Amino acid sequence: MILKTFELNKNNIDKFKFFLLYGENEGLKEEIINKIKKNQNGKEIKYEEAQILKNKSEFYNEIKNKSLFEEKKIFFLERCTEKISELLIEIFEDTFDDLFIINCSILEKKSKLRNYAERSSNVVVIPTYKDNSQSLINIARKFFSEKKISISTETLNLLVNRCMGDRGILNKELDKISNYISEKKIISLKEIAVLTNLSENYSASELVDASLTKNYIKVKEILNENIYSQEDTFLILRVFLQKAKKLLSLLEIINSENNVEKVINEYKPPIFWKDKPVLKKQLQLWSFENIINLICELNDIEIKIKKNNSQNLILMKNFIYGILDRKTNNSFL
Repeated sequence: MILKTFELNKNNIDKFKFFLLYGENEGLKEEIINKIKKNQNGKEIKYEEAQILKNKSEFYNEIKNKSLFEEKKIFFLERCTEKISELLIEIFEDTFDDLFIINCSILEKKSKLRNYAERSSNVVVIPTYKDNSQSLINIARKFFSEKKISISTETLNLLVNRCMGDRGILNKELDKISNYISEKKIISLKEIAVLTNLSENYSASELVDASLTKNYIKVKEILNENIYSQEDTFLILRVFLQKAKKLLSLLEIINSENNVEKVINEYKPPIFWKDKPVLKKQLQLWSFENIINLICELNDIEIKIKKNNSQNLILMKNFIYGILDRKTNNSFL
């Protein structure tokens, strides 16, 4: 069955054991998962699709073997695709006391997994569509309104724009602001800039843009001038993924309309004028297939980084220099 996000509070979701989330809005997914977990207690166990494919027997043993006095389990199955659709459908058709939250990226209308889950009365399917600038502004405005804090439209727009369309980043920044404001009745643009890590976001954004335009000198300059922490690698990965997905979206439209300038100028949410030349250059360098492969690599390197936290920066730098040396070309321009 399909549930829209706003319907979650109107339905008794605690009775369901299977939740399938799909779409690119990771910040919204995080909010939904927190709602699902709100009244659920249990041991949390996470599996990546790659782990399941590598050792299916171990996964089956984990989900099916349970002792009489063992506590309830909450399984998080991450980065799931059609590759394990048969396995997931088999799980949906079985009986479990445990909770399963399945996180997928894009599932097309023809997806076997999506079609089965939408028709099933046992599975709650929740699509998470991209936020636009206005929806993020509404989230931020509601936050400041509830706190009775005055903020200018300029400052509000800056905060939202620098979060690069990511609800997850926005929520984290609002949490930081919440810890600071206390009894304040007004917050300035300067305070917002100091309180949040937006300068790092810009640094990460510039690094990713330079990498995707294959500007070796600029990449080397940024890497040398910035002292990145181990945690910064996850921010860089997130920015890489956001920009790769935007390129993928643009390429899909361009392949059907065959008018690059028109697509860039009419894209929603609107592309900032300073970013248009950079995007056009990236579209010249990367084909649809190249970007698909890049997104898969980003998923793989995130898994590697999580497994080997001490090597975060080395793995990230090797990945970036690998992009610069790679042969990519798009023939439509």
